[in-house]
Amino acid sequence: MSNAALNIPGLGYKESGNFLLIAGPCVVESEEIIFATAEQLRNLSDKYKIPFVFKSSYRKANRSKGSSFTGIGDIKALKIIADVRERFSVPVITDIHNPEEAVMAADYVDIIQIPAFLCRQTDLLAAAAKTGKWINIKKGQFLSGSSMQFAVDKVKESGNTNIILTDRGNMFGYQDIVVDFRNIPIMQKTGVPVIMDITHSLQQPNQEEGVSGGRPDMIETIGKAAISVGADGIFIETHPDPSVAKSDGANMLKLSEMEQLLYRLCAIRKSINSFENFKK
Repeated sequence: MSNAALNIPGLGYKESGNFLLIAGPCVVESEEIIFATAEQLRNLSDKYKIPFVFKSSYRKANRSKGSSFTGIGDIKALKIIADVRERFSVPVITDIHNPEEAVMAADYVDIIQIPAFLCRQTDLLAAAAKTGKWINIKKGQFLSGSSMQFAVDKVKESGNTNIILTDRGNMFGYQDIVVDFRNIPIMQKTGVPVIMDITHSLQQPNQEEGVSGGRPDMIETIGKAAISVGADGIFIETHPDPSVAKSDGANMLKLSEMEQLLYRLCAIRKSINSFENFKK
């Protein structure tokens, strides 16, 4: 685990000793789905004392097919995400895709996320940094962990030190992603918290039908490994019924399965903490 403090406003569990949970549906589909998911996740975070940030995209700009669902409207979706923050008293995060979106999104969220495909876009990183918000930069599937130092430097050079890095695996062949867990301690050397995205790292992108596949049966495996090697948190997309989700349903975890997963990950984190204390 890194020594970087996760002093994100609204977390409320600074002394929990637990991992950070970033979770929610892939994209805002409806107010009903968003609120139902946020409520259950907030209840679980309270029960297991897990610092929690609610996640959902207000728009999906990176889709294989032009006919794929992209959103219900930018401002409408952003207002729903902001309503989650007010209703459930949790920080919220969403991703942006071009520099012009940074100021707009900053009015509604606590953390701005940079998508993996865009993590090298200097103007995007600078625009996000200048909002003063926390910035979560996803590591590109095409990059090594050590190369993310340059993304961190770009944000710092723009006057912002509130940075998180998130790994989501590396492309292997044409239609699969693998996780190199060495990237977690390597990226922690940048001095910022490092999160493991345990759902997107199981994507099987660029399928012939133009819709990404996934391996949700391996979510717990990736999560356990990430916590075991000292990840500061996990990123996970979840939905009440992934089979009807309008985006990334193939690799999201069913919401009803979240508690079992979190219970087991908390147990591993507790064991890791005991081990670290024993070494001292």
